[in-house]
This record gives sequence, structure tokens and C-alpha cells, in this order.
Amino acid sequence: MGFCEQILIAQIEHQKIRCMHENITFRWWYMAQAKTLNKTELKQLLDVTNSCSRYPLRDSTMLLFTHLCGLRVGEVAALRFDDVLDANGTVRDEMTLDAARTKSKRARKIFLPKQMQRQLQAYVRSVAKRPQHGYLFSTQKSARFSANTATQHLQRLYARAAIQGATSHSGRRTWLTTLSQKGVSVRVLAEMAGHKSIQTTQRYIDVNDDMMRNAAELI
Repeated sequence: MGFCEQILIAQIEHQKIRCMHENITFRWWYMAQAKTLNKTELKQLLDVTNSCSRYPLRDSTMLLFTHLCGLRVGEVAALRFDDVLDANGTVRDEMTLDAARTKSKRARKIFLPKQMQRQLQAYVRSVAKRPQHGYLFSTQKSARFSANTATQHLQRLYARAAIQGATSHSGRRTWLTTLSQKGVSVRVLAEMAGHKSIQTTQRYIDVNDDMMRNAAELI
């Protein structure tokens, strides 16, 4: 474990104690505090991952599922080849997560933007032999990722890229904030994210200077 990761873990443990004393749900704090990445930071994350990772296509594809599709890390870990490929082996432009694999226990349709489709095409071509377990992403030991191991893995990728304040929730929060900034309504965002209420969605959205600057120009 690297020095930066040790510091990060210590900070998280400290915050857990603080949340207990202040009667705050740690999970909510962890989500709400996750840094949203700008375009420069996302490029830095992907550049470092593609340059330094032992499995660059796997790792960048996992990251982009959170940043371009808004998947939770546990949902990324639960993806199977059949989810993203049709019967002819072609990458789909949309897929459905069944209720058993979503936090809300409701099935959710996921739309794959062109960049995600191209990323998946490259990743699938790089997989010499599909694992017997059928899951899209495998660890170094050819086992499937669990939600916990995937969370830890993505956290290491952010730490290695020196993206301060980023957590495994950063991709999903960045996705929601970016779409909100581009004018997508909270109601649509809640449906896309699989949230039961728009209040949950609103907590994810980070209000930044660009959003306020654009709002000011509406007058």
C-alpha cells in the first residue's frame, strides 16, 4: 500500500468517527464529499491509468462506466459480457440492469454514449479469452470483482493519478453534475440514475462556477 493510500484510509477512518459523533450517515457524507472532476482532471486520470496500469483498457473502461454512464461501482463489478454485447458480439448502444443488480432494486435502462461504445469495443477485443464466470471485468487472479474490491481498485486509480478528494463515487457524481450543467432536468436525471426521489439526485449535483455563470446569462 502506497503512502498516499495510507493517508486516504486514515482520513476516511477519522471521518467515520466524526460522523458517529455528529449523527451523520457516513455513506451519505462519503457520497456528498466525492470530488467532481473537470475535463482536465478526467484526462489526467485516464492518461495516468493508460500509462501506468498493468491492465489499462480494463481499468479505463471501469472508470468510464462511472463517468460516462453513471454506474455505481457495484453495478460495474456486476456487469457481464452478455449485458454489453448482442448475440453477434456487437457492442450494444443500450442495456438493462436487472433489479437484483441495482441499489434501488428496480431495473434500470443504461444508455451507452458513442465514446463508451468505442471504449468497450477496444476492451472486448483485448480480452483473449472470456472467463468462465462470464463477468465483464476480472481481477489479476481471473476472479470477478466484488463491489468492495472494485471500490478499492478504483480508489487506488484516483490516488495514483493524484486527484485530490476523489472517491469511487466521483464518476457518478461528475456524470450527474455534467448533465445538470448541460440543462438536463432533475426529473430525467433521477430516472437515469435510478433514484427513487429527486432529492437524492439533487444531493449528488455539485454547483460550480460554470453553472452559476450560465445561470446569470439567462437574465
